[in-house]
Amino acid sequence: MMDVKPEDRRPFPGLGSDPQSVRQRVEAMERLLERAITIPGTKQRIGLDVILDLVPVAGSTAAALMGAYMAWEARNLGMSKTQMTRMAGNIGLDWLFSLIPWVGAIPDFFFRSNTRNLRIIKRHLDKHHAGTATIDVPPR
Repeated sequence: MMDVKPEDRRPFPGLGSDPQSVRQRVEAMERLLERAITIPGTKQRIGLDVILDLVPVAGSTAAALMGAYMAWEARNLGMSKTQMTRMAGNIGLDWLFSLIPWVGAIPDFFFRSNTRNLRIIKRHLDKHHAGTATIDVPPR
């Protein structure tokens, strides 16, 4: 019988609790929520966060919960209470904006709380887990 390492037993790559796996998950979540689709004829990108805002209350709440997942991952990294408070404030402000039916999608398009929270997480990872640092290439 072949020896299998514990990290090879995971059904999907990146499901570990190591900082590199967390970084991959929060980057993927931010991309889904903020930059999943390019608006035809423009270079502007929107994500599920703005689209969900078009569904009154339930959509806004679902988007906030998805953003809260990023904060939960950040908490598991041992981020400070100050950083966590800033992230919670970003999520809460985004949620409040998006509660305004239809119109709430507009400030959400510009505020992008998940991108702000990803920036906070990346700063923490770059400082405390330098091995996870990546080079960001701007989208074309």
